[in-house]
Amino acid sequence: MPIWKRSSSIGQLQKSNENTAARSLGIEFVEIGEDWVSARMPVDERTRQPHGILHGGASVLLAETVGSVAANLCTEEGAYCVGLDINANHLRPASAGWVTGTARPFHIGRTTQVWDIRIVDESDRLVCISRLTMAVLARAA
Repeated sequence: MPIWKRSSSIGQLQKSNENTAARSLGIEFVEIGEDWVSARMPVDERTRQPHGILHGGASVLLAETVGSVAANLCTEEGAYCVGLDINANHLRPASAGWVTGTARPFHIGRTTQVWDIRIVDESDRLVCISRLTMAVLARAA
């Protein structure tokens, strides 16, 4: 059974990324499952660091992007989520191709959410793991 309280399509998620840092790095949403969201990012001149491998900050931006979108799909009308804390462990370098981040919930509460984001390369090897804590806020009336 899906966990989502708001419906969305891949096209709508892509549109929400217009004029954002995620769009500048080439992040594309690829799939929405019953309890997860996935997005991919190219490993290219926009996302590599001087040693020619994926920049850790780019991985964190992918993790926060996919986790934030997933968190906001789990909120009731009149609420929204913002990032409270994120951490990441970079496990394997990637130097080309695409990496894909998938967000799954650890906890979906009334005031906080905690998400697990796993980033893999095109061979499905784990590149980065991240944990994102989100604050659930009420929209101003």
